[in-house]
Amino acid sequence: MMKRRGMLALAMGAVATIALSGCAFGGGAPTSGEALKADGAATGTITIWSWDVAATALKRLGADYEKAHKGTTIKVVDIGYDNAYDKISVGLQAGTGLPDMITLETDHNQSYLTQFPKGFTDLSPVLGDKKADFDPFKWATGTGKDGALRMAPWDSGTVGLYYRTDYFQAAGVDASAVKTWDDLVAAGEKIKAATGHTLLTADLSSGGSLSMYLQQQGAGYFDEKGDITVNSPDAVRALTLLQTMQQKGLIKNAKGWDASVTSAKDGDSAVTPEAVWWIGTLEGEAPELSGKYAVRDLPVFDGSSAPTSNNGGSGLAIPAQAKNPQLAADFMAYVLANSANQSSMMQKEGLFPAYLPALKADFFEQPSDYFGGQKVFQTFAGLTPKIPSITFTSDQSVASDAVTNAVGAAVLNGEDPKKALDDAAAQIANSTGRKIAG
Repeated sequence: MMKRRGMLALAMGAVATIALSGCAFGGGAPTSGEALKADGAATGTITIWSWDVAATALKRLGADYEKAHKGTTIKVVDIGYDNAYDKISVGLQAGTGLPDMITLETDHNQSYLTQFPKGFTDLSPVLGDKKADFDPFKWATGTGKDGALRMAPWDSGTVGLYYRTDYFQAAGVDASAVKTWDDLVAAGEKIKAATGHTLLTADLSSGGSLSMYLQQQGAGYFDEKGDITVNSPDAVRALTLLQTMQQKGLIKNAKGWDASVTSAKDGDSAVTPEAVWWIGTLEGEAPELSGKYAVRDLPVFDGSSAPTSNNGGSGLAIPAQAKNPQLAADFMAYVLANSANQSSMMQKEGLFPAYLPALKADFFEQPSDYFGGQKVFQTFAGLTPKIPSITFTSDQSVASDAVTNAVGAAVLNGEDPKKALDDAAAQIANSTGRKIAG
């Protein structure tokens, strides 16, 4: 089930903003919704839109909630991923037609908050005092300019470095001695010379995970003012890294999800910088590789960059037009701010908690046979609070497309990384009217 979550994380970038393009918050749309109460009576019925394993988890916990709260009904509708954001965007624009709660992937939060600043209920009365208990990156992306939380964090896409222990051993490379990306490139050259395998597999047609390396440095495509930063020194550094690895023959280019999974099964590369949900992909798709992998923190660019990043994850929001927002909020807190429930969603549906207290549950202390007895979830639990917060805007997909083109120009065609990213910045500015930072 984690495989599907991972695939959604790779595919999600363009969908919502495309659906939002041309939308504005109409005068007939609702205000910010009914004010929630911290301990309001929760009765009646709510309807929730979600999909895939997220819907499965909500249905399971919804049944438990109903048993513990007589007079309540939790209806979960699996609306499917392909049309989810079209339906959500249309409902927000019309000011009607949305349910009491919706699922949103993290990268979409700021797009919706920008386009529909009054379209979601302020969750602060119910969850505001629990801010310190959540993944700070996820909390920040769900918070509007007014400081109110409107998209509550659910699961995190905490990134670590998966590596083939057998390849490192064959090359005589000590994985713990790799501190920086430059160290890893040097290790990759040794591994390739000793084993013939490339260092990492990347889908260069979708940007080669450049955004992941950028976030590791605390940067995104835009700064806090909404100005364009895709040509920042941090971005140039990240793209130069990809170009260097390509020039040294250390990248296996795999286009699309299936090719990436096949590459892992075939053992093409020594490392995979990826989110925690990749554990489920490996265990499900490549059981024959059990005992050959370990996980650690990401190498850093320098002392100011974080040892992790984010790829994927989601949250829950209550539309302002919700008919029963108080019950929706109570159920939301039951699902998200509850260690036992969050732990159960990791065990049953593969959703890694953004609720930090849940990461102390016994499940996250268990060694993994697949990873040679390593406590892999403990590794990701330690990294989650360290994910840097970055700025997302309503023009995220425009920037993503431009950056993907820059990656192709620099990595595949050898263009100077700074020039490629300057061109991308100019393209974004022309398309959006935004200023280039600096």
